[in-house]
Amino acid sequence: MGVRPILTNATARRVFLQRHLLDEVQTGPVTAADVASVVTRLGFVQVDSINTVARAHHMILRSRLSGYRSEHLRHLLEDRRALFEHWTHDASVIPTEFFPHWRLRFDRARESLAERWRSWRDPAYLDRLEGVLRRIEADGPVTAAETGGDAPKAKGGWWDWHPDKTALEYLWRTGALAVSRREGFQKVYDLTERVIPPPHLHHDPGCDATIDWACNAALDRLGFATSGEIAAFWASVTPAEARDWCAAALDRGALIEVDVEGADGARRRSFARPDLLDETPPEPTGRLRILSPFDPALRDRNRAERLFGFFYRIEVFVPEPQRVYGYYVFPVLEGDRLVGRIDAKADRQASSLAVRAFWPERGVAMGAGRCRRLEAELDRLARFSGCDRVDFAPGWLRDPL
Repeated sequence: MGVRPILTNATARRVFLQRHLLDEVQTGPVTAADVASVVTRLGFVQVDSINTVARAHHMILRSRLSGYRSEHLRHLLEDRRALFEHWTHDASVIPTEFFPHWRLRFDRARESLAERWRSWRDPAYLDRLEGVLRRIEADGPVTAAETGGDAPKAKGGWWDWHPDKTALEYLWRTGALAVSRREGFQKVYDLTERVIPPPHLHHDPGCDATIDWACNAALDRLGFATSGEIAAFWASVTPAEARDWCAAALDRGALIEVDVEGADGARRRSFARPDLLDETPPEPTGRLRILSPFDPALRDRNRAERLFGFFYRIEVFVPEPQRVYGYYVFPVLEGDRLVGRIDAKADRQASSLAVRAFWPERGVAMGAGRCRRLEAELDRLARFSGCDRVDFAPGWLRDPL
């Protein structure tokens, strides 16, 4: 076996940022078609309820389209049905043209969810499936709050659902129902055939075609990846299926192996298209951007650490004694570097984006130019979140930790 070609860290960062559409920012007027194109090129955009500044899906799109507004996404989801909401590694908005490939997920979920939820949740939901489905068929879309009847409210936390809520989620995850729209952040469920347009609703590509599509589409959006990263991208094929796909593609010359250099100089064997090494990825824009913690470029925290030397965990999920930066912090990207993290919150009653702290990464100097770029980005983010101004807490500019 010959020596594998090396993808230097500098090149790997640029390739990765280009594939995640973070090498530039589209300025000027934005149309719904622009938003649909971004979602398609990314593959999906994660949906999340946390609204510290703006919801994750809106921040992800705004970081790539400076003129983005939430109405663009609502129009694509609810009016044009060009996007639908379902599961990848988490709840996400996905191009509707990909819907046929979700049939494999639906089929697998019927067995896996029934098995897991039988012990994890109240098994009474299994007796409610038919009734919930018939109600929606007869009466139209519903929220979970509308199906609970006189059942006592759950007391066990976020995931302690009453049986009708569990039935709705099971029917959604297995394809019988779809999310028609959101009210606030509540899902409104309807029959899938009333939500997904017929050309996409009735096509079934089959298991093998979906596995091939999922692996190809994942690698195209990552640039380079291990088989595990390919499997994890959509979270719809198994690690073994992704390994077999990579081995077969390698044998027929559709893939090559490369050594990807990390920020620390260590190399990791990955798969890539044969022409990847011929590409000359552009130098990313120097514009400083505040990203969502759920940005697709950051969802794999281990990869972010390998490529960018950026150790990042969402502080909301870290136990209080172990928190370093606060409850919830946003990564800050400049060029091909993650240069820090910021603790900010929109106080909409006061119309203020309150900046509590910014921690630069080690080796990042906060000179006058970088401070101006950060403040300009905060002004943009304030307007996007519906605030008129930015208020800085005393001592907000911290030393690196």
